[in-house]
Amino acid sequence: MDYRNILFETRSGVAIVTLNRPESLNSFTTDMHAELRDAMQRVAADKTIRCLLLTGAGRGFCAGQDLNDRAVVPGGEMPNLGESIERNYNPLVRAIINLEKPVVCAVNGIAAGAGANIALACDIVLAARSAGFIQGFSKIGLVPDSGGTWTLPRLVGRARAMGLAMLSNRISAEQAEHWGMVWQTVDDDKLMDEAMALASHLASQPTKGLGLTKRAINTAGGGSLEDQLELERELQAIAGRSADYREGVAAFLEKRAPVFRGE
Repeated sequence: MDYRNILFETRSGVAIVTLNRPESLNSFTTDMHAELRDAMQRVAADKTIRCLLLTGAGRGFCAGQDLNDRAVVPGGEMPNLGESIERNYNPLVRAIINLEKPVVCAVNGIAAGAGANIALACDIVLAARSAGFIQGFSKIGLVPDSGGTWTLPRLVGRARAMGLAMLSNRISAEQAEHWGMVWQTVDDDKLMDEAMALASHLASQPTKGLGLTKRAINTAGGGSLEDQLELERELQAIAGRSADYREGVAAFLEKRAPVFRGE
Protein backbone atom coordinates (compact mmCIF):
# COMPACT_ATOMS: atom_id res chain seq x y z
CA MET A 1 0.00 0.00 0.00
CA ASP A 2 1.16 3.53 -0.80
CA TYR A 3 1.05 5.34 2.54
CA ARG A 4 -0.10 8.95 2.44
CA ASN A 5 -1.32 9.44 6.00
CA ILE A 6 1.28 7.50 7.97
CA LEU A 7 5.02 6.93 7.79
CA PHE A 8 6.47 3.42 8.08
CA GLU A 9 10.10 2.47 8.57
CA THR A 10 12.06 -0.31 10.20
CA ARG A 11 15.24 0.07 12.18
CA SER A 12 17.10 -2.46 14.33
CA GLY A 13 14.13 -4.81 14.52
CA VAL A 14 11.72 -1.96 15.34
CA ALA A 15 8.85 -0.87 13.10
CA ILE A 16 8.28 2.87 13.53
CA VAL A 17 4.75 3.93 12.58
CA THR A 18 4.14 7.67 12.59
CA LEU A 19 0.69 9.19 12.24
CA ASN A 20 1.34 11.80 9.58
CA ARG A 21 -1.44 14.34 9.29
CA PRO A 22 0.21 17.08 11.36
CA GLU A 23 -1.95 19.83 9.88
CA SER A 24 -4.95 18.27 11.67
CA LEU A 25 -3.11 16.99 14.74
CA ASN A 26 -3.01 13.52 13.16
CA SER A 27 -6.76 13.05 13.55
CA PHE A 28 -8.16 9.82 12.16
CA THR A 29 -9.75 9.51 8.74
CA THR A 30 -11.01 6.46 6.91
CA ASP A 31 -7.93 6.51 4.70
CA MET A 32 -5.56 6.66 7.66
CA HIS A 33 -7.33 3.73 9.29
CA ALA A 34 -6.89 1.68 6.11
CA GLU A 35 -3.18 2.44 6.08
CA LEU A 36 -2.83 1.59 9.76
CA ARG A 37 -4.57 -1.76 9.21
CA ASP A 38 -2.08 -2.56 6.47
CA ALA A 39 0.86 -1.47 8.63
CA MET A 40 -0.29 -3.57 11.59
CA GLN A 41 -0.63 -6.62 9.34
CA ARG A 42 2.93 -6.07 8.12
CA VAL A 43 4.24 -5.81 11.66
CA ALA A 44 2.44 -8.97 12.74
CA ALA A 45 3.61 -11.00 9.73
CA ASP A 46 7.27 -9.91 9.56
CA LYS A 47 9.38 -12.02 11.91
CA THR A 48 12.28 -9.59 11.62
CA ILE A 49 10.11 -6.94 13.30
CA ARG A 50 10.18 -7.58 17.02
CA CYS A 51 8.80 -4.34 18.43
CA LEU A 52 6.42 -1.60 17.26
CA LEU A 53 6.94 2.09 18.06
CA LEU A 54 3.89 4.30 17.47
CA THR A 55 4.10 8.11 17.48
CA GLY A 56 2.75 11.20 15.74
CA ALA A 57 4.24 13.85 13.47
CA GLY A 58 4.26 17.52 14.38
CA ARG A 59 3.00 19.10 17.59
CA GLY A 60 0.45 16.48 18.62
CA PHE A 61 0.12 12.73 18.87
CA CYS A 62 -3.51 12.40 17.76
CA ALA A 63 -6.62 14.54 18.25
CA GLY A 64 -8.97 11.58 17.73
CA GLN A 65 -11.54 11.40 14.95
CA ASP A 66 -11.41 14.00 12.18
CA LEU A 67 -14.99 15.24 12.41
CA ASN A 68 -14.79 16.57 8.86
CA ASP A 69 -14.37 13.00 7.67
CA ARG A 70 -17.82 12.05 8.94
CA ALA A 71 -19.46 15.45 9.25
CA VAL A 72 -22.97 15.79 10.61
CA VAL A 73 -25.01 17.85 8.16
CA PRO A 74 -27.77 19.92 9.80
CA GLY A 75 -31.08 18.33 8.86
CA GLY A 76 -29.32 15.44 7.13
CA GLU A 77 -29.10 11.77 7.96
CA MET A 78 -27.07 11.04 11.08
CA PRO A 79 -24.06 8.75 10.59
CA ASN A 80 -23.99 5.31 12.16
CA LEU A 81 -21.02 5.71 14.48
CA GLY A 82 -21.30 2.08 15.54
CA GLU A 83 -20.42 1.01 12.01
CA SER A 84 -17.45 3.37 11.99
CA ILE A 85 -16.26 1.95 15.31
CA GLU A 86 -16.58 -1.66 14.15
CA ARG A 87 -14.91 -1.01 10.79
CA ASN A 88 -12.03 1.20 11.94
CA TYR A 89 -11.35 1.65 15.65
CA ASN A 90 -12.12 -1.77 17.06
CA PRO A 91 -9.81 -3.59 14.60
CA LEU A 92 -6.99 -1.16 15.45
CA VAL A 93 -7.36 -1.67 19.20
CA ARG A 94 -7.54 -5.43 18.74
CA ALA A 95 -4.44 -5.38 16.54
CA ILE A 96 -2.46 -3.49 19.20
CA ILE A 97 -3.67 -5.56 22.15
CA ASN A 98 -3.37 -8.93 20.39
CA LEU A 99 0.00 -8.28 18.72
CA GLU A 100 2.34 -10.67 20.52
CA LYS A 101 5.20 -8.21 20.21
CA PRO A 102 5.91 -5.22 22.46
CA VAL A 103 4.21 -1.96 21.44
CA VAL A 104 5.76 1.30 22.60
CA CYS A 105 3.92 4.61 22.19
CA ALA A 106 5.66 7.99 22.21
CA VAL A 107 3.06 10.68 22.91
CA ASN A 108 4.48 13.92 21.55
CA GLY A 109 1.70 16.36 22.39
CA ILE A 110 -2.05 16.22 22.79
CA ALA A 111 -3.69 12.80 22.79
CA ALA A 112 -7.44 13.35 22.68
CA GLY A 113 -10.49 11.14 22.30
CA ALA A 114 -9.69 8.00 20.34
CA GLY A 115 -6.10 9.26 20.11
CA ALA A 116 -5.75 9.05 23.89
CA ASN A 117 -7.27 5.57 24.05
CA ILE A 118 -5.18 4.21 21.18
CA ALA A 119 -2.07 5.42 23.03
CA LEU A 120 -3.23 3.84 26.30
CA ALA A 121 -3.86 0.52 24.53
CA CYS A 122 -0.12 0.26 23.87
CA ASP A 123 2.11 -1.72 26.21
CA ILE A 124 4.57 0.96 27.35
CA VAL A 125 3.77 4.65 26.93
CA LEU A 126 6.32 7.46 27.08
CA ALA A 127 5.00 11.02 27.12
CA ALA A 128 6.72 14.31 26.40
CA ARG A 129 6.41 16.76 29.27
CA SER A 130 4.28 19.02 27.09
CA ALA A 131 1.88 16.18 26.28
CA GLY A 132 -1.65 16.03 27.58
CA PHE A 133 -4.48 13.51 27.65
CA ILE A 134 -8.17 14.28 27.29
CA GLN A 135 -11.12 11.98 26.67
CA GLY A 136 -13.23 14.70 25.08
CA PHE A 137 -16.17 12.45 24.16
CA SER A 138 -18.54 14.00 26.69
CA LYS A 139 -18.09 17.42 25.08
CA ILE A 140 -19.94 16.23 21.97
CA GLY A 141 -22.37 13.84 23.61
CA LEU A 142 -20.52 10.60 22.88
CA VAL A 143 -19.25 7.60 24.82
CA PRO A 144 -15.50 6.86 25.16
CA ASP A 145 -14.52 4.32 22.51
CA SER A 146 -11.35 2.67 21.20
CA GLY A 147 -11.24 0.58 24.36
CA GLY A 148 -11.32 3.57 26.70
CA THR A 149 -14.01 2.18 29.00
CA TRP A 150 -11.92 -1.01 29.34
CA THR A 151 -8.47 0.54 29.60
CA LEU A 152 -9.07 3.54 31.85
CA PRO A 153 -10.60 1.70 34.85
CA ARG A 154 -7.78 -0.83 34.67
CA LEU A 155 -5.15 1.91 34.70
CA VAL A 156 -6.57 4.48 37.10
CA GLY A 157 -9.52 2.88 38.89
CA ARG A 158 -13.26 3.51 38.58
CA ALA A 159 -13.43 6.90 40.28
CA ARG A 160 -10.74 8.53 38.14
CA ALA A 161 -11.94 6.80 34.99
CA MET A 162 -15.45 8.12 35.58
CA GLY A 163 -14.15 11.64 36.18
CA LEU A 164 -11.97 11.60 33.07
CA ALA A 165 -14.83 10.28 30.93
CA MET A 166 -17.59 12.55 32.22
CA LEU A 167 -15.66 15.79 32.74
CA SER A 168 -13.26 15.53 29.78
CA ASN A 169 -10.62 17.44 31.72
CA ARG A 170 -7.17 17.62 30.19
CA ILE A 171 -4.50 16.09 32.40
CA SER A 172 -0.80 16.70 32.02
CA ALA A 173 1.83 14.11 31.21
CA GLU A 174 3.13 14.34 34.78
CA GLN A 175 -0.36 13.70 36.18
CA ALA A 176 -0.81 10.79 33.77
CA GLU A 177 2.44 9.30 35.02
CA HIS A 178 1.41 9.85 38.66
CA TRP A 179 -1.89 8.09 38.01
CA GLY A 180 -0.24 5.15 36.23
CA MET A 181 -1.54 5.92 32.74
CA VAL A 182 1.96 6.16 31.25
CA TRP A 183 5.25 4.52 32.06
CA GLN A 184 7.44 7.62 32.02
CA THR A 185 7.49 11.33 31.25
CA VAL A 186 10.55 12.68 29.45
CA ASP A 187 11.77 16.03 28.17
CA ASP A 188 10.28 16.94 24.81
CA ASP A 189 13.61 17.01 22.98
CA LYS A 190 14.53 13.55 24.30
CA LEU A 191 11.23 11.79 23.62
CA MET A 192 12.05 10.02 20.37
CA ASP A 193 15.59 9.12 21.44
CA GLU A 194 14.27 7.61 24.67
CA ALA A 195 11.42 5.84 22.88
CA MET A 196 13.70 4.42 20.20
CA ALA A 197 16.21 3.24 22.81
CA LEU A 198 13.41 1.51 24.72
CA ALA A 199 11.95 -0.07 21.57
CA SER A 200 15.39 -1.25 20.41
CA HIS A 201 16.04 -2.79 23.81
CA LEU A 202 12.73 -4.64 23.75
CA ALA A 203 13.42 -5.85 20.20
CA SER A 204 16.65 -7.43 21.46
CA GLN A 205 14.93 -9.28 24.29
CA PRO A 206 13.13 -12.67 24.30
CA THR A 207 10.09 -11.31 22.50
CA LYS A 208 8.38 -14.69 22.39
CA GLY A 209 8.15 -14.57 26.16
CA LEU A 210 7.27 -10.88 26.16
CA GLY A 211 4.36 -11.55 23.82
CA LEU A 212 3.07 -14.30 26.10
CA THR A 213 3.51 -12.00 29.12
CA LYS A 214 1.43 -9.38 27.31
CA ARG A 215 -1.31 -11.94 26.69
CA ALA A 216 -1.37 -12.94 30.36
CA ILE A 217 -1.51 -9.40 31.72
CA ASN A 218 -4.20 -8.33 29.24
CA THR A 219 -6.29 -11.32 30.30
CA ALA A 220 -5.92 -10.64 34.03
CA GLY A 221 -9.05 -9.36 35.70
CA GLY A 222 -11.41 -11.09 33.33
CA GLY A 223 -11.66 -14.30 35.32
CA SER A 224 -10.88 -15.92 38.65
CA LEU A 225 -7.48 -16.50 40.25
CA GLU A 226 -7.80 -20.15 39.25
CA ASP A 227 -8.38 -19.13 35.63
CA GLN A 228 -5.28 -16.93 35.69
CA LEU A 229 -3.12 -19.59 37.32
CA GLU A 230 -4.19 -22.04 34.63
CA LEU A 231 -3.38 -19.52 31.90
CA GLU A 232 0.06 -18.90 33.42
CA ARG A 233 0.69 -22.64 33.42
CA GLU A 234 -0.27 -22.92 29.75
CA LEU A 235 1.80 -19.94 28.66
CA GLN A 236 4.82 -20.99 30.71
CA ALA A 237 4.73 -24.40 29.03
CA ILE A 238 4.94 -22.62 25.66
CA ALA A 239 7.70 -20.26 26.80
CA GLY A 240 9.66 -23.15 28.29
CA ARG A 241 9.89 -24.79 24.88
CA SER A 242 11.17 -21.67 23.14
CA ALA A 243 14.63 -21.19 21.70
CA ASP A 244 14.89 -17.95 23.68
CA TYR A 245 14.48 -19.81 26.96
CA ARG A 246 17.18 -22.28 25.94
CA GLU A 247 19.47 -19.40 24.98
CA GLY A 248 18.74 -17.48 28.18
CA VAL A 249 19.62 -20.43 30.40
CA ALA A 250 22.74 -21.26 28.37
CA ALA A 251 23.95 -17.66 28.53
CA PHE A 252 23.38 -17.54 32.29
CA LEU A 253 25.33 -20.75 32.87
CA GLU A 254 28.12 -19.68 30.50
CA LYS A 255 28.28 -16.18 32.03
CA ARG A 256 27.79 -14.38 28.72
CA ALA A 257 25.29 -12.00 27.20
CA PRO A 258 22.34 -13.82 25.61
CA VAL A 259 21.43 -13.43 21.95
CA PHE A 260 17.66 -13.70 21.68
CA ARG A 261 15.83 -14.19 18.40
CA GLY A 262 12.20 -14.09 19.44
CA GLU A 263 11.75 -17.81 18.76
